[in-house]
Parts: sequence; structure tokens; C-alpha cells
Amino acid sequence: MRIVTLSDPSSDVEAKFVPEAGMIGISLTDGGAELLGQRRGLDAYVANGKTMGIPLLYPWANRLGANTYEAEGKTVTLTDGEYGVRTDPNGLPIHGVLAAFPNWRVTHESSHEVTGEVDFTTDEQLLASFPFPHRLSLTINLFERVLRLRVAVTPTGEYAVPMCFGFHPYLQLPGVPREEWVIESPAMRHLTLDDKGLPTGEAVVQPALSEALGDRTFDDGYDQVAEGSAFAVAGGGRRIEVHFEKGYTAAQIFAPPGEDVVCFEPMTAPTDALRRGGYPSAQPGDWGVAQFSIRVEPPQN
Repeated sequence: MRIVTLSDPSSDVEAKFVPEAGMIGISLTDGGAELLGQRRGLDAYVANGKTMGIPLLYPWANRLGANTYEAEGKTVTLTDGEYGVRTDPNGLPIHGVLAAFPNWRVTHESSHEVTGEVDFTTDEQLLASFPFPHRLSLTINLFERVLRLRVAVTPTGEYAVPMCFGFHPYLQLPGVPREEWVIESPAMRHLTLDDKGLPTGEAVVQPALSEALGDRTFDDGYDQVAEGSAFAVAGGGRRIEVHFEKGYTAAQIFAPPGEDVVCFEPMTAPTDALRRGGYPSAQPGDWGVAQFSIRVEPPQN
């Protein structure tokens, strides 16, 4: 598989993406230091959808509460192992249908920017799981230590296209013990989740926080994230920020036990919104855009 390397003309920051594996980001380095969690690696992502780096979760982020959903007048039944559908340990469809999807078409490429596109208009397998004709475009650029990912959803039929997607950036601070990491989050609502990771409908307003990660674990959902909000992880003279620049009003913070990674996941709608409603849509004759960035601050000695 061909790897696209993006270079920042103003610094030693580099990023690598693989169009033939779902446009996944597999590396973000600063002076050679790897800032993305590699977990099981690219091969496990391609073979089994085991996430690493920066995967796109499309057309829904995280899990759905059942294998059937109704949206925009259509009823869809999903089956594990068919048309890109994968399930979690509870048998719930998770992370959409484009994990390691091989048919991204690169429409633009330069030393610091790449654009890939997937056409849902006539692809029967994609439409079987998400029957809303549209073009999906992902543009990634790297400039002045900022890696920016911009998604555009353009309906090509008479139906609005639900926007329930997100990304899962695994961040790490190389050479810094996890107990020394400090995480920062903006003011937002903390959603109560059930034992399957689904929102119960209860929530509590949470102020902006700055706290040591230590040995804490997270798999927590949030909504009412204001446009322009920033999350961060810092320690050992390094700082990485995730900015929800446009269209991402929900989030998941994920820091699993036994792993030196933390994720601030930008989501256009909370978990299970494709079933429950409350998601934004790209309307026919228009388009929907969502954008976030990862900012790598210069290391401080």
C-alpha cells in the first residue's frame, strides 16, 4: 500500500496517511518522535479494523444501539461482516463501514496536502449500509505545526445525508510516563453511559478541566462542545492540542487501561444519534463540512 507523506515546510513535523487503508493516519512525528499511538499496527487495522493512529469513523462514530436504524425515511438493517459492518463485544455495530476501505480515490496531492474521495452515489455495497447517495471528501494538510482534517459531505440524490461521523486520534507523549501526562478539556456536558457504552439520556454540565491522567481510564461521552473548543495532553515539555474547529459538537475521551494513549475524539453527533436522532444533515443542493486540527507545540526543554 502506498503511503502519502506530508511535510510541514516550516518545521520538522511530518504526517503519513494510507489512502488504500481508509485514508488512515499512521504517523505524526516531530523531529522523528512519534506522537500517534501505534497499538496493534496497520496490519491489524486492515485485517480486523483494530484502530490505531487517526482512523475515520464513518458514517457513524462509536456504536449504534441495535443493528437496525431509521433515518430520513429509510429503514436499514445491518449484519456483522457484511458491507463493511463490524460489531463490538456486545454485538453492536461500531465505527461505521469504512474501516480500511480500499477504494478511496486521491484527487489532489502535494508535499503538504492530500485529498481523497469516496463516492456513495452508485456503490451498492456502501449504499446497503448507508442508503444516502453522496460524495465524501477528506482533505488533510500540514502547515505551521498544525495537521488539519476537513470532511465535506455532498448529497448527490434527493435525500439529506445524516452526519454522525467522527475521528479517533490516538495521541501519545513519547518518553514521558503516563502518570505525568496532564489532560485538558473544555466546558461541555458529560453524558451518562450504560454498560454497553450508550447514552442513557442523563447528563451533567462539566466545567473546563485540567487534570493529571495518572492511572485513570476513560471511555466517556460528551455533547454541547462549543465550536472552536480545544483539548490537550501535555507533559515532559511536549504539548499536543486537538481543536474542534467546525461541525464537531460531541466528543469521546478514551484512555484505556494498560496503554499509553489518550484520544479526544471529534464527533458530529453523540453516540447512537443515527438511531436516536439529533444529528445534523447535509441537505440536497448543499453540503456539510466538519473540520478539526491537531496542533503540535514546539518541545520545551
